[in-house]
Amino acid sequence: MLEEILALIAPPACAVCGAGCELRRRVCERCDAALRRLPPVRSAVPGLDEVWSVAPYEGAARHLIGALKFGSRLGLAEEAASLIAGRLPGELLDGTIVPVPPAPLRRRHRGFDSAEAIAAALARRTVLPLAPCLGRSQSARQVGRRRAERLADPPRVRPVSPAPERALLVDDVITTGATLAACAEALREAGASSVAAVTLAASQPSRRGLGESPLAA
Repeated sequence: MLEEILALIAPPACAVCGAGCELRRRVCERCDAALRRLPPVRSAVPGLDEVWSVAPYEGAARHLIGALKFGSRLGLAEEAASLIAGRLPGELLDGTIVPVPPAPLRRRHRGFDSAEAIAAALARRTVLPLAPCLGRSQSARQVGRRRAERLADPPRVRPVSPAPERALLVDDVITTGATLAACAEALREAGASSVAAVTLAASQPSRRGLGESPLAA
């Protein structure tokens, strides 16, 4: 009752466009429809059998990720998981969900990690098991680095518990693919026979729909 009264005074703001939206919604109907119209992207990353993203990292998808990561709106992890689960190719809905591990300092600074939050929400929606079995050592920050620098000095990822036989990596956005490749290598060294990845968005020079992007070529 109190929530409904407050909503009459100050309607909830859409995380994407900032306009008012309905009670108990985090994204307005217009932006939700825009997100679901964005073309999925498949990328080629060494060590991964498949890399699939809901949309290019632009427009509504970019705003949604920004609100989650930098606005600390953790509830948006549920929106991201809903988009992934609703559009994920059936053949990828298999195995054990493994969140891409965050850099330790970044997690301590924010108090949460967007990939972990999305992975947990996706596990609840799909009823797939969740295994946070990877750890990451502190290294140079990936954001803001040139593509060549990212690929030459990838994150240092290691298994911290037994890896599942079939792993489905989950992250918020893929840029060069260096982080996903490091995760795939750690999982395979720990015994995984199949490794795929899903992300909410793919950052790329140009939109290519369902074609392969040059992210990690």
